[in-house]
Amino acid sequence: MKAFIESVGKSWLESIVQATLVQPVTFTGSITQFVGNTLLRTVRPRMSISLFIKQCEFVGNQSIGVMILSGMMIGAVFGLQFGEIFRIFGAEGMIGAAAGYALSKELAPVIGSFLVTARAGSSMAAEIATMRVNEQIDAMRVMAVNPYNYLVAPRIWASVVMMPLLTMIFVLSGVFCSFMIGVSIYDVDLAVFFDKIQWIVKPRHLWEGAEKSMVFGMIFASVGCYKGFNAKGGAKGVGRATTEAVVISLVTILVVDFFISYWHHLQDQDSIL
Repeated sequence: MKAFIESVGKSWLESIVQATLVQPVTFTGSITQFVGNTLLRTVRPRMSISLFIKQCEFVGNQSIGVMILSGMMIGAVFGLQFGEIFRIFGAEGMIGAAAGYALSKELAPVIGSFLVTARAGSSMAAEIATMRVNEQIDAMRVMAVNPYNYLVAPRIWASVVMMPLLTMIFVLSGVFCSFMIGVSIYDVDLAVFFDKIQWIVKPRHLWEGAEKSMVFGMIFASVGCYKGFNAKGGAKGVGRATTEAVVISLVTILVVDFFISYWHHLQDQDSIL
C-alpha cells in the first residue's frame, strides 16, 4: 500500500513538473527556432509579395466586418456603463475620453487579437495541419519549394502588418458608438465630448495599442503556423492542432499583454518624474 501511494505521488509530481516547467520551456524553444527560421527564409529566398498581399486580404480585409461590429457594441456598452457612473459626479462629458483611453490602450488590441485569432489564426493552423497530414508539405520540399517561405512567412508578416490597422478601426468604431450613446442618452455636448477626448487620449496611447497589436499578431500567426506545421494523426490531429493553437495563442496574448502594459506603465512614470 505504501509503495502504491509513493508511486502515485511520484507520478503526480512528475505530471505537474512536466506540465508547468518542461512543456512550456520546450515549446518556447521550439517555436523560437521555428520563427527564427521563418524570418531567415523571408529574405533568402525572398518572400513572395503576391502571397503576402493575399494573406493581408485574408487577415485584414475579411476581418474588418467583425472588428467594426465588435467595436461598436463594446463602445456602446462602455458608453452606457460609464454614463451611469459619471452621471453620479456630473461628469458625463468624460464618457468619450474614458472609452477612447480604454479602447486605445487595452481593449482594442486584446479583444481585436482574440477575434482575429479565432477567425484567421485557427484557419492558419487548420490549413497547414491539413497539408501536413496529407504530406503536401513533404511534396513541396521534393519540388524544391521552401515551406517556410511559401506557407509561414506571408502569414506572419501579414498578421503583423494588418493587426494595427484593424485595431485602429476597432477604436474608431467604439468611440463613435460611445459618442452616439453620450449625445443621445446623456445629453453630452458635442464640443465637450471631443475636448475631453483630446485632453485624455494622446497619440502615444494609440501607438501603444498599435504596438501591442503587432506583437499579438506575431503571436497568433506564429503559434497557428507552428501547430499546423507539426500536426500529425490525420483528421484528429488537425482538430487537435487547431484547438491547441487557439488556446495557446489566447493565453499567451493575455500574459504578454500584462508585461507590455507594465512596461508602458514604467515609461509613463519615468516621463512624469
